[in-house]
Order: sequence, then structure tokens, then C-alpha cells
Amino acid sequence: MTENGDLATIPTSVSKSIPILVVFKDLRHVFSLDTIGREILGMAFPAALALASDPVASLIDTAFIGRLGAVQLAAVGVSIAIFNQASRITVFPLVSITTSFVAEEDTMEKMKEEANKTNSVHAETILVQDSLEKGLSSPTSNTTNQPQQPPASDTRSNSENKGNKKGKRTIRTASTAMILGLILGLAQAIFLIFSSKLLLGFMGVKSDSPMLSPAHKYLSIRALGAPALLLSLAMQGVFRGFKDTKTPLFATVVANIINIVLDPIFIFVLRLGTSGAAIAHVISQYFMTLILFIFLAKEVNLMPPNFGDLQFGRFLKNGVLLLARTIAVTFCQTLAAAMAARLGATPMAAFQICLQVWLTSSLLNDGLAVAGQAILACSFAEKDYTKVSAIASRVLQMGTVLGFGLSVFVGLGLYFGAGIFSKDPAVIHLMAVGIPFIAATQPINSLAFVLDGVNFGASDFAYTAYSMVGVAAISIAAIIYMAMTHGFIGIWIALTVYMALRAITGIARIATGTGPWRYLRGRSSSIS
Repeated sequence: MTENGDLATIPTSVSKSIPILVVFKDLRHVFSLDTIGREILGMAFPAALALASDPVASLIDTAFIGRLGAVQLAAVGVSIAIFNQASRITVFPLVSITTSFVAEEDTMEKMKEEANKTNSVHAETILVQDSLEKGLSSPTSNTTNQPQQPPASDTRSNSENKGNKKGKRTIRTASTAMILGLILGLAQAIFLIFSSKLLLGFMGVKSDSPMLSPAHKYLSIRALGAPALLLSLAMQGVFRGFKDTKTPLFATVVANIINIVLDPIFIFVLRLGTSGAAIAHVISQYFMTLILFIFLAKEVNLMPPNFGDLQFGRFLKNGVLLLARTIAVTFCQTLAAAMAARLGATPMAAFQICLQVWLTSSLLNDGLAVAGQAILACSFAEKDYTKVSAIASRVLQMGTVLGFGLSVFVGLGLYFGAGIFSKDPAVIHLMAVGIPFIAATQPINSLAFVLDGVNFGASDFAYTAYSMVGVAAISIAAIIYMAMTHGFIGIWIALTVYMALRAITGIARIATGTGPWRYLRGRSSSIS
């Protein structure tokens, strides 16, 4: 361990024989506000607030819509499940890849700048020494009247300093991510608008169902906000890569405040019902995109010098892997919602509320995942494996502790606050059935989400994709079987199995010391 206790070298015997023990490294420092603790929390806290604010806004939407009745609530629940499925298929790969790639590129650029400065100072020193030696060897030479030309390095440095004063960086991956975000957003909007009824039918909303009309209107309107959503999330990925989670938090909070203010106006005052909720959400999305664009334009040259500098190939190669993973992840959740919808409006309404609370509380851990991913991506780029181990162990320990805390908070909060979301006794009764599962799975969920960030920070996209497809295959079978045999409670049992498998496969890479973590078994001597 270093003198200040921030970074500890992994003992050779431990790292070579039992890589999993790195997870327990410096366990007593889990709450320490040392350099690592401050860096993680400085990113994680704003990121967690930003990530949680959108589901919180969705919960408020749910509370407002719940006043309209169980049918409207169930209709919106099905629509949100479809919209989230379509969004996550594109959003998650885009944001995850952008965060890692921007962090790596920014780190490499900074390392190049430092190297150039060092070389420039070294060259300058040599020139001065040469000048002094020439002056001493030629004492009769008239140096006072001869204008001295600045070294070429000085001229270059002055030019670079003028560019740096503008405060902008050229990050090719940032421009690439934004272009892809806009293209994917437009494609998603077109797809959802023209296939909304077909998708609702797949989710179990039949043509004679009272849920069809409000669900169709809500989904079609929400689709108009898809371009803004994907573009804004691409920009959030850029900011995360810069280790800046405060700017996305500001933009997200402003947008959600706008959404919350507009909700009752459009839903009740203008009597637009579920359509009003969708309109308010779309308006808030475009406000968030505008705010992020203004801030990002001040920091980054958004368009590279030429089209060839864009990195579409690199994005697409890794994006396909994460696309497969994301489809597997979201299909499990969407299938669970579809099975709940087939049970009727009341079970679907209860499931929608429980699912929103489940995801909202669990997403708080994504703040740690975001921090871990960005810092790990920088550390891997720097080949600072001591810091890699310290960051990975700390975020996993923090996530586990947070999970147990959420277990108590969510269980008690939902038990005593169920009436906030619905006044229907049947809905509240079914919510009570789901509460034990929502509370008990929080530590498992926390570990699974944080492990995602850790593996993404290591750019281990292939493993995360293949392992998740295997998890989904088992989970899909479990959801179908348990829903058919045990109904509402069976769906939550299957979702518990699903999250447990995600956590197990997530930790397996570190535990076996394979892939980017192979240094735990054979490279300890080189990182000490």
C-alpha cells in the first residue's frame, strides 16, 4: 500500500493463485474518503442522481396517470415497456461504448500532450546549452546586435497554446457517437410510429382491449422524442468519458422538472389524459438535448477535420456485440411485462408499479457503474493496473453495501407508500405480493449493475455479450414457465433468477483471472 493508503499493491501470492480475492482488497476502506473514494463518489453521486431522476419522473408520471384509472395505467405500462425495449436496444450500446472510447481517447491525447511537452522542454534545454557553448567558444562574436530567432518548438508551443485557450478538444469518438445517436433516434421514431399497434398486439393488448387506444396514442407520441433521447444520451456518454457527471445531472434535472410541471397541465387541465403525459415527456427530452449540446459545444470540436476521422467501424464492431447483449437483457424484462399483461389489467398495473420501483432503486447503482467504467477505462489506457484493481474492488464493495441499504429502504417505502401509485385495492394487494422480491433482490441487482460497469471499463464487450445471451436463454424459459404455473408471483421468482445469473456471470471474469483481468494471475510483479 502507498504511504497515504490510497492504492495498495496486490500481493503476488494472492493475485497469482486466487484472483477473486481482489474483490475483498482493502475491504476495511470501503467507506474511506481517500483519493480513490473521492474520485469514485465525485462521479458516482451526480451520475446516480441523473440516472435516478428519469425513473423518478416516470414514477411521477405513473402516479398522475394512476389517477385516471387502472386501464390507463396498464396501457401506459405496456407502452413504456415497448418504448424502453426499443430505446435500450440502441441506447445502451451507444452510451456504454461512447463512455469507454471517449475516456480512452481523451486519456491517450493527454498522455501525448504530456510527452510532447516533455520533449519540447528537453529540446529547448539542448538548444540553450548549444547556444551557451557556442557563445563561450566565440567570445568575439557580436551577439547583442543579432536578433535571436525563437526555437521551432517555441513557435509550435505558442500556436498550440492559442488553440488550447479556446478550451476545445477534438475527440473523434464524440462526433461519431452524436451522428450515430441522431441516425438511430430517427430510425427508432419511424419504427415505433408505424408498428405501434403490431407491437402492442405482441404484448397481449388485443384489438378489443380497452387498453389499446390509450396505449397506441401514448406510444406514438413518445416515439417523436426518440431522436432527442438518443442524441442526448450519446452526449451524456461523452461527458462521462470526460469524467464529468455534473453537466448531465444538471440537464436531466431541468428536463425532468419541466416534465413534472407539464404533466398535470396536459393530463388534467387540458384533459389530454395519457396523450398529455407523452407530450410533456417529449418536450422535456428536447430541452435536455438542447442544454447538453450547448455545454458540449463549448468543450469539444463536434465535427472532426474530415469525414475519415470518424470511427464508425470501431463503434459498429463493438456495438453489434453490445446490441446482442442489450436485446437479451431487455427482452427478459419485456417478456415479463408481456406475461403480466396477459394476466389482465390489474396484474399489469401492479407489475408496472413494482417494475418501475425495482428499476429506479437498482439504477442508483449505475452511478457507481458509470464512475467505475470511466475511471477503469482511463486506468487501462494508462496501464495502471494497481489502480485498476483498487477501483474495481472499491466500486464492487460500495455497490454491495448500497444494495443492502436499498433493500431496507425500498421494502419499507413501498409497503407503506403503495397508495401513492394506485387507489385500487386489487392493485395494492398484488403489489404487496411483489414487495418481498423487490426488496430482497436489491443486493443482487446492485452487484450485477456495478459489474457491468467494471467489465465495460475493461472494454470486455465480447464476454459481456456472450455471457448475457446464455443468461437470457435460461431466464426466458424460466419466465414463461413460472408465469404459466405460478402467475404474478412466478414472474418475480423468474426475474430473481435472472438477476442472480447476471451477477454470477459478471463476477466470473474477475474470479477466474481471464481476459483483461489475466494480470491478476501473472503480472503482479510488473505492477507492484
